[in-house]
Amino acid sequence: MSHNQETGRRLDRRRFLTTAAIGGATIVGASALGGLDAEAAFAEPTTSLDAAIPAAFAEGRIVAVNRNVLDVAGSHGERHLIQLTNATSIWKLRTTTAEAIEVGDGLYARGAAMPDGTIAADAVWVNIVNVYVTIRGIAKDRLHLTHGGDELVGRIVPDTTTASYLGGALTADLSRTRIGQEAQVLGAWRPSDGSIDIARVSLGH
Repeated sequence: MSHNQETGRRLDRRRFLTTAAIGGATIVGASALGGLDAEAAFAEPTTSLDAAIPAAFAEGRIVAVNRNVLDVAGSHGERHLIQLTNATSIWKLRTTTAEAIEVGDGLYARGAAMPDGTIAADAVWVNIVNVYVTIRGIAKDRLHLTHGGDELVGRIVPDTTTASYLGGALTADLSRTRIGQEAQVLGAWRPSDGSIDIARVSLGH
């Protein structure tokens, strides 16, 4: 079952943002539905270029993985069956494969609604979070953060974590982060301990 009404999508995205911190002819290609990088998960839904193929969006927790089908429990009690194909782009901190997806992971999925009620995924973002935080501590391999009164650990991942200062270009240099700064963190949540692997920290935007 899919949940693809315009207003529903917006609510689902918002809810996931606040709770997470703590191939065939019918497959719509990536260019038809928008970008595939991490930020695309939080962009406003775009309309499919092919009106005959309705776009669909789903979010929730993965409760079962059956071959290439993900059984997902949505935040509002709905269920989704997400079909992965050879054309599906999968993000889990970085671009990866279906083997990296585990039961218990959180998920955003975008794709095409199929007549049988499944969603043929164009893009899947696993455990992605996008949170506004305050930096409370800085260590060699992590940032200690607060978000909405909760404490979070943001893990710095070698060769992956980048920073952006005042809207500038991305850099691996985190030396300009300071305690007390407000920041936006885009990353992948670890269900096992609630920490976040940081993909990007943006400061001064």
